[in-house]
Amino acid sequence: MELRHLRYFVAVAEEGSLTLAAEKRLHTAQPSLSRQIRDLEHEVGVALLTRSVHGVELTAAGRAFLDHARLALTQAEAAGEAARRAAQPTRQIFAIGFLTTGQEVEWLPRATSILRDELLNIEIRVSSDHSTMLADELLRGKLDIAFLRAEPVADLEFKPVAKEPLVAILPSDHRLAKQKAIDPQDFVGETYIGISNTPRVLRAIIGDYFKRRGIEIVPTLEIDNYAMAMSTFLSRIEDLTTRLSATARTARG
Repeated sequence: MELRHLRYFVAVAEEGSLTLAAEKRLHTAQPSLSRQIRDLEHEVGVALLTRSVHGVELTAAGRAFLDHARLALTQAEAAGEAARRAAQPTRQIFAIGFLTTGQEVEWLPRATSILRDELLNIEIRVSSDHSTMLADELLRGKLDIAFLRAEPVADLEFKPVAKEPLVAILPSDHRLAKQKAIDPQDFVGETYIGISNTPRVLRAIIGDYFKRRGIEIVPTLEIDNYAMAMSTFLSRIEDLTTRLSATARTARG
């Protein structure tokens, strides 16, 4: 997989059209772009786009792939910048960490832009991890600043920059999905996917929320990250659906 494949895919996803992406963003022929996207899908092993007379749309696998493609391109640009700076006289390093929640995709470009404007002669290094690991790296001096949850750790100074709402994620056909608000008691008896011990602060917040409402729910499954788990699940469903469709066509044939 080459960086040009990722650039082509991101351009098509953002323009919503192979033709517009080819003419406006990439300055290449549309048939060549289509071939590059097919090569990428073949290497990934799943369909990333669906095509129609109205343009293209991302599949579930494509949506999951898009965030990672954007991050990979940003990191590749940072790597190139780091290499160019390494060829220059030695400069100080400013290390910044992001919480692994998809947050880095949204905040990384803005943060690095601000830092480059303010710290012209300093190399910026970026990493992402769970909140507990970021706190540990701050304490050990491996990071200068990090965007993370307020871990119960001494010797760290926290300043709030954003709030995360607690929401219930439900199948679209679930009996509670159409309600504007859900009584926490309605969760009792439902299959519940909870958060693991890795993001301990989030787990404690959710646990305290249920406790204050007198609810005790035992998770059927525990995961580290809801966003990544959903992307993986949707990708697998998309892949399974494709395989079943292919099997059905073969059977009819």
